[in-house]
Amino acid sequence: MPSNNFRWRIVLLLFLVTTINYIDRNVLSFAMIDDAFRKEMLGFPIGYTLTQTDLNIFKIQYGWVDTTFKVAYALGFIMIGWLIDRLGTKRGLTVGIGVWSLAGVANAFIGSFRGLAATRFALGIGEAGNFPSSIKSIAEWFPKKERAFATGLFNAGTNVGIIFTAAVIPWMTIHYGWRMSFMTTGVLGFAVLVLWWMTYQRPETHPKVSPQELAYIQQDNQQEEIAGRVTWWRLLRYRQTWALIVGKFMADPIWWFYLTWLPDFFNSSESLEQTLDLQTIGLPFMVIYIISDGGSIFFGWLSSQFMKIGWTLNRARKTTMLICALCVVPIFFAAQTHNIYIATVLIAIAAAAHLGWSANVYTFASDLFPKSAVAMVTGIGGFSGAVGGAILAAMAGPIRVQFGYLPLFLIAGSTYLIALLIINLLVPKMKPVEM
Repeated sequence: MPSNNFRWRIVLLLFLVTTINYIDRNVLSFAMIDDAFRKEMLGFPIGYTLTQTDLNIFKIQYGWVDTTFKVAYALGFIMIGWLIDRLGTKRGLTVGIGVWSLAGVANAFIGSFRGLAATRFALGIGEAGNFPSSIKSIAEWFPKKERAFATGLFNAGTNVGIIFTAAVIPWMTIHYGWRMSFMTTGVLGFAVLVLWWMTYQRPETHPKVSPQELAYIQQDNQQEEIAGRVTWWRLLRYRQTWALIVGKFMADPIWWFYLTWLPDFFNSSESLEQTLDLQTIGLPFMVIYIISDGGSIFFGWLSSQFMKIGWTLNRARKTTMLICALCVVPIFFAAQTHNIYIATVLIAIAAAAHLGWSANVYTFASDLFPKSAVAMVTGIGGFSGAVGGAILAAMAGPIRVQFGYLPLFLIAGSTYLIALLIINLLVPKMKPVEM
């Protein structure tokens, strides 16, 4: 029977896909604190005792592997936005899920940093398909006033993926080894691939969508056809594109820094009185990402609520982003406090604010561009975020080894306010482009 609210089931599907995406992405962050994994990557036998020099070498090499992933993620965005706008959302994301799931399984069979870099490169290429496809899906299924909230809901899957990883992967690694952790999570990707292919269609052709819901979805449709060919070079002529680039280039690296280095921060931080290992690290991560899940949903809802009470798109989005930027500022105290609970709360607030920021920045593509260009615009933003992430990833290992976490947390605390200032200079008033 046709439904008047089927669009929210599409959000649930995107939420699930995003959850699996982040499970596959984050297994490595927990494997990196497993001694067996460290010895394997460094080429030492099981009985060898790692020295501090060995651990420092591991962290620097791990930083370069993380850079490899982000370079691939950036390259994936170059290809995937174009691919999705031509193949369609359903087929484009199918390709992405298939590639990243194969790479996830392949992680279970590597035995060196070189092999790890190769599998992470393939994972980055595939995972680049998730967000352009999801943002395009939201543009296809929701009117503007609901897009930030819908984006916040599916984007909450990033944290559910991390919570699942934190709750299950340490236990699985202890009992069955790190290879089984990679194998199991990679197989989950193939399961969600089948579900995606069987479920997704555009609202115009979906039998579960009522005429009333379709009319509601299409109430503020922008022009679907664009005169001439849409290319990166054409899109880069618009200030709106550069606002999205800035929002992603400056903020995404901070999120990836959390994902990559927080296990090490809690495992070996010089400032904390209490450090955590594989058996105890899950709880702080569950707290951090449950709170940040709430931030993703709340700040997406807040922006949409501002628009529902009559605020302009410009005022609603930027006010919400300012609140998010201010919430991140105190995070530098996390590198100075000796109390693990205070550090956890500060990081949780910052992570929640990041996801609120991300939910609103992602809507730039669907707010400001025709639907037929959304995936390519999102690809440009994702590419810029991945480039920024690769730059910070290359710096993070040496900074961590030489200076600790304070410089990295200072960067995190100031980045969002600077980014918002630049966005406001680029686009004083947000309005759709005329293509």
